[in-house]
Amino acid sequence: MNKIALTAGALYAIVLLRAGGTFAVGWLAGAGARRSRFAGRISSVKFRRAEKAIQRWGAPVVAVSFLTVGFQTAANFLAGSMRMPLPRYLPALFLGGAAWALIYATAGIGVLEVLGRLFAEQTALGVSAVVALLLAVCGLVVYRRSRAALPSRDAAVEEA
Repeated sequence: MNKIALTAGALYAIVLLRAGGTFAVGWLAGAGARRSRFAGRISSVKFRRAEKAIQRWGAPVVAVSFLTVGFQTAANFLAGSMRMPLPRYLPALFLGGAAWALIYATAGIGVLEVLGRLFAEQTALGVSAVVALLLAVCGLVVYRRSRAALPSRDAAVEEA
């Protein structure tokens, strides 16, 4: 139990610094954009409406974003650039970050222990499992890239 608590605490500190830093960078980028040549585009009615919606309802999105893979950074940056108030952002950061840290601490330690036992007791099986996992990931990447490179049916119909 101490191992999980220590790992979760370290991960929690890391996620607070990383996500909070991303929020701060977003805040600074938004402030810079408001002073740049893009200021006219940012002051449009649609943009203001989106900004108000994110400021008001973005906290649940930020909290849930920690349970996804690859969306946390975008959600935190957007919350910062759209000037989400800190009283709304910080509870979402603390709650979502805690969930993320606990999930990764428990599941991460479990996976590492299983892999450690597997490699210690049956090295060939462990190597085979890692190779199979890497091949599956590579296959998925190649499949997704090939699907993205193909023109869609709608584009083919429009060209004809």
